[in-house]
Amino acid sequence: MPIKILLAEDHKIVREGTRQLLAQFPDLEVIGEASDGEEAVALTATLMPDVVVMDVRLPRMNGIEATRTITSRFPSVRVLILSAYDDDNYVFPLLDAGASGYLLKTSSAGELAEAISRVNAGENAFAARITTKLVNRLSGHGIYRSVEMTEGLTEREMEVLRAVARGLHNKAIATALEISPQTVQVHLRNIFAKLGVGSRSEATAFAIRHGWITFEDSNE
Repeated sequence: MPIKILLAEDHKIVREGTRQLLAQFPDLEVIGEASDGEEAVALTATLMPDVVVMDVRLPRMNGIEATRTITSRFPSVRVLILSAYDDDNYVFPLLDAGASGYLLKTSSAGELAEAISRVNAGENAFAARITTKLVNRLSGHGIYRSVEMTEGLTEREMEVLRAVARGLHNKAIATALEISPQTVQVHLRNIFAKLGVGSRSEATAFAIRHGWITFEDSNE
């Protein structure tokens, strides 16, 4: 049986082009198209595709929320992101939301077809640039970065920021991370400068807005 696919893309011409590209693969079948995130969730519930090919920037419900809703409500359905954007503030929240793969719209038809087959088989499928980001994140090499930042936060700076989000003061952060209060203050100055903010609350709000920490993290 062919793999059943739902396309979630707000640009009609892109949806039609993607459908035509996939039509050349007999083991793939596009069974539905959604023009926004809410429709993607609704069609997933009624059509139960094997794979949802999801854009990031969708009206009504964005790709992150749509992915989170689909993966939580329909665990057997895989979500493959197909996006023009590879910014950290899209990539990591989408993977945290449960996406099984992330391709860029510069991918070929063959690469898309292979990625669909892989995620349907329970594997992951990432564009080379996304794989590099994941490796950097695992190694802690300054990967918390948004489009408006010229330099990303290091993993240690993120540890300090998470502690700030929990309401800890400098001495408590120093104790928790086994560093001196003076070092905590240095990290905070660097964090504020990189984020372009002037206070702990602004830094926390920035991190939540970009999906680096959650409201639950800040309320622990």
